[in-house]
Amino acid sequence: MRTMSAREAKNGFGLMIDTARAEPVLIEKHGRGVVVVVSVEEYERLSLTKANEGKAVKASRTTSERN
Repeated sequence: MRTMSAREAKNGFGLMIDTARAEPVLIEKHGRGVVVVVSVEEYERLSLTKANEGKAVKASRTTSERN
């Protein structure tokens, strides 16, 4: 994961976008991570994973309630 300061991200916005398309970019402010920029593909993958985990938990609860 690449790390950039907020100032670097602002001044090099195009570079940050290009980098985020290949790997997540951690943006720091005052030396602390505040956001992570990811590609659309990575965001969709993460969203799908989270949705599937939610469905698995719900199915597990339903199965437990039946038993």
